[in-house]
Amino acid sequence: MRAVRVHEYHSDPKIDDIPEPMISGPLDVIVKIGGAGVCRTDLHILEGQWAEAMGPQLPYVIGHENAGWVHEVGAGVTNVAVGDTVILHPQPSCGLCRACRAGKDMQCTNAFFPGLSNDDGGMAEYLRTTARACVKLNPDTNPADVAALADAGITAYHAVRKAVPLLYPGTTAVVQGAGGLGHIGIQCLAALTATKIVVVDKNPDALALAKQIGADETVQVDGNHVAAVKDLTGGEGANVVFDFVAEQGAENDAWAMTGPDGYQFVIGYGGEVRIPTLDFVAGEKNIIGNIVGTYNDLAELMVLAQAGKVTLHTKQYPLESALDALHDLDAGRVRGRAILVP
Repeated sequence: MRAVRVHEYHSDPKIDDIPEPMISGPLDVIVKIGGAGVCRTDLHILEGQWAEAMGPQLPYVIGHENAGWVHEVGAGVTNVAVGDTVILHPQPSCGLCRACRAGKDMQCTNAFFPGLSNDDGGMAEYLRTTARACVKLNPDTNPADVAALADAGITAYHAVRKAVPLLYPGTTAVVQGAGGLGHIGIQCLAALTATKIVVVDKNPDALALAKQIGADETVQVDGNHVAAVKDLTGGEGANVVFDFVAEQGAENDAWAMTGPDGYQFVIGYGGEVRIPTLDFVAGEKNIIGNIVGTYNDLAELMVLAQAGKVTLHTKQYPLESALDALHDLDAGRVRGRAILVP
């Protein structure tokens, strides 16, 4: 089969012909990929940022946002069958550890992460995962239309879901970054809360899209954007800021846009938050980290998606054009999410 594999860091991946994955355990599921999301994390992988944390052996297949059709199942699989349309939680979990039993399967102590850990991902024709990762979809769902919800979607949804009790009517939420994750976060906020949604981005096209999908106000990054957010919030700042950028200074802008007793939810990464400790004490402000959501988050998000309340804005590429997709994402030429279709 064809697959996009990293051979060395700080270099483009290559499209190789490799053997198809095989069933190796009773709960294994082989999925024929119908769509694989191209994520900024893939760019960080190519830069070597995940090498020490995950330790994959090179070469390996990237791609952690995947949906498709069940191709083969292990002897113990009962929740899906061959031919089912599925979206895959990006981190198959064990179901037995304390985190899994508490419903926090994204913190599973025995999980693996195809496309990041030492396990091949889904930028290929087929992927091996497990029954615990499979969320069954309506059979008429096009996997390419929903694939990126498998990671970008549940990451954004997970952050919004955690913040729902803070966002009662009369509050304000700022979404910083209306790209691949942010445009999903905006729709989740509109679907789950009655908060006023203010979107901050440097790209006018991204702000135009934000208006279409639920933003009440938009602010362009121009050096005065923090002051503009303060003006929209009576000089106080937002109750919650969702920072989907968190690099190149945006992470500190997000703190400045957070009001007293407010919360900065950090979803993007790559930068450094530098804050005087007095600011924490005097403002009673909070910073909350966010990782990929749970299996239940993905199941809930798919209810919203199949009801038309959360829609992915995508640009599709054939698998052979994976390098074009990665380069376009890196250059900021993708609105929404790039999707590879084998």
